[in-house]
Amino acid sequence: MPHEQHGHGHGHGHDYGHDYGHGHGRRSGWWHRLRHLLTPHSHDSADRVDASLETSRKGLRTLALSFGVLLVTALAQLAVVVLSGSVALLGDTIHNFADALTAVPLWIAFLLGRRAATRRFTYGFGRAEDLAGLVVVLLIAASAALAGYEAMWRLIRPELVEHLPVVAAAGVIGFLGNELVARYRIRVGREIGSAALVADGLHARTDGFTSLAVVLGALGVGLGFPAADPIIGLLITVAICFVLRDAAREVFGRLMDAVDPATVGLAERTAAEVAGVAKVDQLRMRWIGHKLHAELAVAVDPELPVGAAHELAHEVEHALLHAVPRLVSAVVHTEPWAGAGEAHERREHHR
Repeated sequence: MPHEQHGHGHGHGHDYGHDYGHGHGRRSGWWHRLRHLLTPHSHDSADRVDASLETSRKGLRTLALSFGVLLVTALAQLAVVVLSGSVALLGDTIHNFADALTAVPLWIAFLLGRRAATRRFTYGFGRAEDLAGLVVVLLIAASAALAGYEAMWRLIRPELVEHLPVVAAAGVIGFLGNELVARYRIRVGREIGSAALVADGLHARTDGFTSLAVVLGALGVGLGFPAADPIIGLLITVAICFVLRDAAREVFGRLMDAVDPATVGLAERTAAEVAGVAKVDQLRMRWIGHKLHAELAVAVDPELPVGAAHELAHEVEHALLHAVPRLVSAVVHTEPWAGAGEAHERREHHR
């Protein structure tokens, strides 16, 4: 009887932490093949756990370093507030202190994500990271609302801004600190596949825009245009709304199991190229935190022995885990090529 003729599955949930695989499917040539043969690499449980923990450690390290940078930035601004008495800068400083604390829900999420799966949470706790990303999106929305409110209030009731050079310098400090953190978080978030960390990086970028508004507003006031501060504040609010759109797209996409179509295409081509696979069907992929999971069916020769079909499923799984970035598990179903249509019809009846 062919392997998987009655709908059984095969998969091992390999947590490799392949950011870009081992280069399979991207590089070719005798040197790469020789190096792959000579380079020790295994697929045992210890390697999978180590790779997963290393990814989480990278996220935690990023949060710790960026929190430190934001804290120093806010303290530097606070010192200028004490010297200048600027209410506008005080609001920006309080904002930066609060935003530094957004690392806390992400920190908790990364720690939860390292816990092993249980009988209740069979996929583990990676979704905590996506929920933390939702908190970040809500904070960005709150930042946009606050910035817009303050800008409108100052248009209605203008306020005198004093010590303009010092206030502008503090605004530059706030912008540089937040932009540095934003770039760092977004880069690492892309590397480890964390939509929540990317969203938090975008959040830091919105705070940099707010600080930049302080600088531009002070410059406008210094040139004799008092309304420059609230007008620029409104423009910054619009910019924050664009950042909010990008962050929401990242986070809500993950919550809805969105996967880049190019990644799906890569998985389909990789499975189809394995010798013995006649057709790839019903490929489904989803993110859980910063880990990607896949499930698919492959049609094989109906005369193939059970053991051979089982080994073929192993080969498809192995090829996928090497070729697809950040894929940690692949459940491969094998079915007889000649009777695939009937098998699909039986499954559709149950759906």
